[in-house]
Amino acid sequence: MTSETEPLPLSALQHAVYCLRQAALIHIERMWADNRFTAEGHVMHAVADKGGGRKVRGTRRVMSLPLASRHLNISGVADVVEFIPSSAGEVPFPVEYKRGKPKLHRADEVQLCAQALCLEEMTGMSVPEGALFYGETRRRVIVPFDEELRRLTRDTVAALASVFAGGETLPPTPHRSRCRACSLLSLCRPDTVARPVRAWRRRMVEASCGEERTP
Repeated sequence: MTSETEPLPLSALQHAVYCLRQAALIHIERMWADNRFTAEGHVMHAVADKGGGRKVRGTRRVMSLPLASRHLNISGVADVVEFIPSSAGEVPFPVEYKRGKPKLHRADEVQLCAQALCLEEMTGMSVPEGALFYGETRRRVIVPFDEELRRLTRDTVAALASVFAGGETLPPTPHRSRCRACSLLSLCRPDTVARPVRAWRRRMVEASCGEERTP
């Protein structure tokens, strides 16, 4: 996949797997709203965002490393990339920091795999696996970049590129069960948020009118 358009952000791929509509609202409509989950995520990235690098037991660690793939037309920044020495040279090992714990969907894995595809194109080295570090469990989860995950990642890039090409047409929400945890719920589906407020207000008005009629 090649394109002369502006590269898609790597971070948008995570949003696209979770919900294509969310990805469009954030990266096309430029809408954003913090909640507790996003605030905790900002704290998790604070150290990695400082950049720089160092060696740990022979492994070179680079923080906030810019990445790009001309073939997929994606770009972004990796939290941490460890370059592990081998007989063939340094093997890149991307590490992404996330709040919470491992999820049932594969949004985090796709974002990490996209980083690996960028690293393979940039370095010419095979990147067989990486890791997701979750703040709640304080542990790394090793993610093998098998063909299934690579295919899902490429398909997500293609779907997101199609959404960007569509301009102002927002895709529907495919996973309504995920809306409750989304920080954009009030912007994406304002009636969903407003409906219980209106119902509560109506009950309060009815209760107040009932008290006024009581002799």
